[in-house]
Amino acid sequence: MPAGFNPEKNNESKKKTCQIVDRHLGVSKNHPMQLPNQLLSMAPRSTYAPLSIHLPRSVAAKALSSSTTQNRAFQAVEDLRRQSQGSEHLFYSEIGKFRLGGGGHSIPRFLFSGPGAEDSPVRIGIFAAIHGDEPETAHAAIEFLKKLAEDPERGRGYQIFVYPICNPTGIEDGTRHNRNGLDLNREFWIGSKQPEVYYLERELGVLGFQGVIALHADNTTDGVYAYVRGATLTEALARPALEAAEAFLPRAAYDVIDNFPAKDAMIHQHCYKGVLSNPAELHPAPFEIIFETPQEKPFDLQVKATVAALDRIIDEYRPFLSFQQNL
Repeated sequence: MPAGFNPEKNNESKKKTCQIVDRHLGVSKNHPMQLPNQLLSMAPRSTYAPLSIHLPRSVAAKALSSSTTQNRAFQAVEDLRRQSQGSEHLFYSEIGKFRLGGGGHSIPRFLFSGPGAEDSPVRIGIFAAIHGDEPETAHAAIEFLKKLAEDPERGRGYQIFVYPICNPTGIEDGTRHNRNGLDLNREFWIGSKQPEVYYLERELGVLGFQGVIALHADNTTDGVYAYVRGATLTEALARPALEAAEAFLPRAAYDVIDNFPAKDAMIHQHCYKGVLSNPAELHPAPFEIIFETPQEKPFDLQVKATVAALDRIIDEYRPFLSFQQNL
């Protein structure tokens, strides 16, 4: 047990944070989720029908099944879950349970709640492994959380929700698609029937992130690059993030990347239909960054480059917040 660690205080802190998460998600014992009216009439939501109409509660963490811990990405989640049990700032829960391909699955979620984040926090969402053949993104998300847990002051004022494995069946199978054979990153906001999309859209629609970062690995490029979408300040965050990543990997140097025009390794406003993103009707528009590493490069360098980029985004966003608060 860490020196000075108070189990009762930690349990109360976890309970309070779980209550905060549940309140933002509209959870109560007797009532299912209620989406705001302005969201119900806008972009088409997933049409998947969950087995239960009640949202999963943010409950005490439990061990993952032995069948999943054989996979390195799931094992990394399990290791961090165990670590979170002794933390005042890191919390674990699962955002949904579903059956696919004959087995039961869920999507893990970590919440890092920085010092001073109890009131008016800055809420950021980080999504990894939406493609199951990109496990480096899951490891990068987990390594980023470990650094924050070791030095919580770096995340002061932030609530950072991290979804390290958005496509659990794809991770298990080592495939880009989920077990229904669909690319989940073409299924968002089009009325998808996929359970993973249902649960992730719910998080995006209800939590109202001020920024969303999606992590990917691209096997068609030899350098890091980023899609820049949403708020006008997004480029001001993506540019230094790419610079930080260059300490480990080169920047993509092409005029066309992933079939879109690019400049300085950034793709502006263009993207494929159905990618994981904020609901279009959110105002003001949150920043959105899709950060891509070159998958043919060494695994550990991809992880380090992504963590460096995430660190820089968190650092760079803080001055913008201070400026807004002083307006």
